[in-house]
Amino acid sequence: MSRISQPDPELTHRLTRRGMLGVAAGATAAALLGAAATPATAATETADKTSGRGRPVLPPGRLGIQLYSLRDKVSTLGFAPVFAELEKYGYDEVEFAGYTQGSAGPITLAQLKRLARDHGLNPIGSHVGYYSDDPNAYTFAQNLTKVLDDAQALGLKHIGTASGPFRYGSTVDAWKRAAEEFNTYGAAAKARGMKFYQHNHSEEFSFATDNPKVRLYDVLLKETDPDLVFLEMDIYWAYSGQFRFSKRPDGTPAPFEPLNYVLRQPHRYPLFHVKDGVSDPANTYGYRMTDVGDGDIDYQKFISAVTRLKGERLAHHWQAEHDQPTESFTFARRSSAYLHSLREKC
Repeated sequence: MSRISQPDPELTHRLTRRGMLGVAAGATAAALLGAAATPATAATETADKTSGRGRPVLPPGRLGIQLYSLRDKVSTLGFAPVFAELEKYGYDEVEFAGYTQGSAGPITLAQLKRLARDHGLNPIGSHVGYYSDDPNAYTFAQNLTKVLDDAQALGLKHIGTASGPFRYGSTVDAWKRAAEEFNTYGAAAKARGMKFYQHNHSEEFSFATDNPKVRLYDVLLKETDPDLVFLEMDIYWAYSGQFRFSKRPDGTPAPFEPLNYVLRQPHRYPLFHVKDGVSDPANTYGYRMTDVGDGDIDYQKFISAVTRLKGERLAHHWQAEHDQPTESFTFARRSSAYLHSLREKC
């Protein structure tokens, strides 16, 4: 069960702002911001009665966080205090970005798994490097067996990489070659009951250098086996890709909608990164990253569109993330409160 514990005095203002964008209404915030330690189920019932809106957009038990967002806290405090805070904030899952605590001291995989479970957090996935020039590197290409051993020891259902398929370049054939390797990793993961996945940045939506009519992300989708290779769409970076690559190098239009990729093949997207940004055309990437709910990405629309598909409501996992949060616990708390507050439009 999702857990919400700390009221957020800023959330009503944020929801009012997003309401003007057609995302959420301030009345929902009033329902969510009740007494401390209010369970998400109680908040849901109150919101439904007072806001006139439908069920929560966020499916129960499916809110996670990419621990890269909290790397400063993990390295200084260790996993235990971090997990305790995430439990208070209503998170259900965690996605790893490494299994060490840095200066906070060593921890075994068995201890890490137990610690997460003790705080009601399901370890759902992990990011590992794709390849390295170092033959001993902890990457899929160099140490596939060790990577999968560790993932299995943690009980992960997904194991993936945030590295782009640029190992051999940006040509169509280069990406076909990378896709073959991804298929190999996917087959090895599947044999252990896991799913291999790739997390995008904006560059995946660029065009092949040898054929500027071909979007590289389309090569990845076409050349990887849909039963072996899955995708974790980073929604922020996908919309950044839309901003950067809606025209081909020759200037001809090539528009695309990130959500449509998911709607066409929802089974290929078990995981998402929920990351927000304020639109800024002067920025190279089209957005300035911000806490979830403070930006312009319509998460009410995006999450609803996916979870309303037949049989898909509980088929996906939504991981909040911010690459450089001003204060990482504050980011985690506010993002959870905002996402839990969203209601489907009646």
